[in-house]
Amino acid sequence: MQRSWQGNGASGSRGVEVNSVTKILIVEDEPNMVAGLRDNFEYEGYQVITAGDGVEGLERALADSPDLVVLDVMMPRMSGLDVCKQLKARRPSIPVIMLTARGQEVDKVVGLELGADDYVTKPFSIRELLARVKAVLRRARTLPREQERVSFGDVEVDLRTYQVQRRGKPVEFSAKEFELLKYFLCHPGEALSRDRLLDEVWGYEHYPTTRTVDAHIVHLRQKLEANPEEPRFILTIHGVGYKFVG
Repeated sequence: MQRSWQGNGASGSRGVEVNSVTKILIVEDEPNMVAGLRDNFEYEGYQVITAGDGVEGLERALADSPDLVVLDVMMPRMSGLDVCKQLKARRPSIPVIMLTARGQEVDKVVGLELGADDYVTKPFSIRELLARVKAVLRRARTLPREQERVSFGDVEVDLRTYQVQRRGKPVEFSAKEFELLKYFLCHPGEALSRDRLLDEVWGYEHYPTTRTVDAHIVHLRQKLEANPEEPRFILTIHGVGYKFVG
């Protein structure tokens, strides 16, 4: 991988002040990569912790509750994909950006299906990674702190623990289904285009297509609506996208 770490990430003291409390976990087994990422993240004001293999990475993520995990796919002891799967099952609110090798399209697809919030393909510029980190953190913080539970109809959603109940019984959601629901709940009454949902919930432009949004909407309606064919809460705005009405 070609690297040009020095001088790529700085944005000045203002960035340090804004990001000073944000903790990032880097799970990567290549020492030079870890050193470069640590230097640039710390320059931007992030607190950095690291893990050199998948098992340690999962343990540190669960124990230290970082604000974001940068996770390499190819890891000793436990693959990044397995780390992502187990982490999202136990702490779905922790954002994950996966690092994948060029040409490993299957890793990107599987990682995203397992709940990864974004991916970056090696080799990459540190500016690109920093931009994606900031975007993912921004999306993760869209939830107002004072609003932890939202109720509508016979549905109750705990936005902190990622738990949904309908008529008092738990409803299973994938990580991405919950992120989509959360985005709707945080933007009630807004007409949201498919492209906006892709950008804000999935965080990337070229994969998947807008049909993926439609498929997830179908799943949400099946789990939340009394009559999915005549939805009451997640409405279709023809020519635009969708709108949540609580």
